[in-house]
This record gives sequence, C-alpha cells and structure tokens, in this order.
Amino acid sequence: MTTRLDHVGVNVSDLTAQTAWYQGAFGLKTVFEFHLEGPGLRGVVLEHPRGWRIELLARPGSAPGLRAPDPMTAVLTEGYGHFAVTTPELDPVHEALVARGAGEVMAPGPSPEPGVRMAWVSDPEGNLIELIEKNAE
Repeated sequence: MTTRLDHVGVNVSDLTAQTAWYQGAFGLKTVFEFHLEGPGLRGVVLEHPRGWRIELLARPGSAPGLRAPDPMTAVLTEGYGHFAVTTPELDPVHEALVARGAGEVMAPGPSPEPGVRMAWVSDPEGNLIELIEKNAE
C-alpha cells in the first residue's frame, strides 16, 4: 500500500481571519474554497509551495474544543493535538510567526529527537503548531 498525508483539517471560528493568517504566516495559497448549504459548512484548502496542505473549516454554531495552552496539556486528552511543519531556520521562523500574531507557547530549544530543535506556537484561535528544525534538511 502506498499512501502519503494529503492535508490536516483544522476547525476554526473565523474562517476569513484564519485564512488570511495562515496565508500570511506560512505563504500558503488557496487551492479551492467550498460551501455546503445544508449544514452551512464553509471551508478552504490552502497549500504551501512545498506541497503540504491545510484545510480550514467553519460551521455556524460550532463551539471551541480542546485549546490546550501547551503540548503537555494537549496530551492529557485523546485525539487531535497539533500539527507540525519543518524549517531549515527555526529561530527566524518562530520570531516571524510570533510577530504575525502567533501565541508563543515554547521558545526554540532541543527536541526529544536527537539532532532536532523545536519550538511551539499557537494560531490566533489557539490551535497548537510545532516547528521543527532538522540538521539534515
């Protein structure tokens, strides 16, 4: 069986604001937008030039779910906790995201994985994002 991850879905409250933030913060481009009339579900699929994608979804009447302030709190509940992106330059990417309104969750430092550095931020609605710098990237 040959598979590869296509995208990560993130449920959001403000689709317009979150779309703009992810586009500006990560340089993502809109692949397509959709609206399902029945449930009132709206969504947008965004793609990075390196091929990774994120789908933002919003539905009237939604309520906040887990908004853990950090990764250790997130793993106290089962299910989705975060998504991660790699970068060859962790410190300037971390600084740029915080300057764009990301919450600073964990400053750049060593990862449990040997030879890897990591940092954590949250998007404007509190969703956790891990940033990873690998030596051999």
